[in-house]
Amino acid sequence: MNEVHARHVSEVVNIREAKTHTRERRNDTVTSATSARKPKPRPRPKKRRFSDPAASYAKRLERYRPGLVTFTLDRLGERYGRPTWERRLDPTSELILTILTQNSADTNAEVAFEALRRFYPSDRPAEAHKPGSGWGGIGLSEAPPPDWQRVEFAPLPELTDVIRPGGLANQKAPRLQSTLRTVREGRGDYSLEFLGDMTALEARAWLTRIDGIGNKTASVLLLFCFGLPLLPIDRHVDRVLRRVGVLPPKASLEQAHDLVLSLFEPDLMYEAHVNLIQHGRKVCHAQRPEHEICPLRERCRFVDPKAP
Repeated sequence: MNEVHARHVSEVVNIREAKTHTRERRNDTVTSATSARKPKPRPRPKKRRFSDPAASYAKRLERYRPGLVTFTLDRLGERYGRPTWERRLDPTSELILTILTQNSADTNAEVAFEALRRFYPSDRPAEAHKPGSGWGGIGLSEAPPPDWQRVEFAPLPELTDVIRPGGLANQKAPRLQSTLRTVREGRGDYSLEFLGDMTALEARAWLTRIDGIGNKTASVLLLFCFGLPLLPIDRHVDRVLRRVGVLPPKASLEQAHDLVLSLFEPDLMYEAHVNLIQHGRKVCHAQRPEHEICPLRERCRFVDPKAP
């Protein structure tokens, strides 16, 4: 009986072990099949490197309209000459004069600046504004700049009356005082000579942090006072460049100031600015441009939408 029982127990154990072994083999098979079906992980896509939009646009323009920028500069140079840079005014005077020209004729801005000199005289060295090509006024007399502290702290109604002949005095008087205040609080005085030690973009960024100072005003100051490679885009420059097709039609003025940095060589920024302004004033008028005498007509998309 004991032998039968032992044999029976042994058989039961063997059966259980066989079932366990079969189950383990089945599980291994399922696991192996599942692993085989599981897709391999995809490699992570490489991060896309975004190029400089201005440089990309310059390459695209050169690809589809080769030599257009050089053609524009050369033709304008033949017509108006090759102006060379010469410092115009103290940078603080340049900044205030440029603010006075905003939405006003250059001649009116000169009248307002001369009034500031007379009403708030300083004992600083005299300076003269040589208008040169591209400036729409007659130039300033040789005289010391205004006393900027007196201008900043003048009663607002008084300052408004002083600059009223320049136009938009109610808007510009508080802007002048706010600008001078920002410079003084940031630097301890009214001098902007330190900007000449910065790169062009660093100096432009510093100036445009001042309320009411955009890329155009900042670029005017930095180009004319320090010769930094920036191209101020006023309405004349903008009109000529868009009509010819150097600038894309939908670019904003702020975008345009960045695009031209890759389009024009640094040492040609001054020449480009001055000659483009002259051409916009003398030939490429907003109304009734004189196509028949325009040196750019053969490649101007305003004259011929399919111009090369």
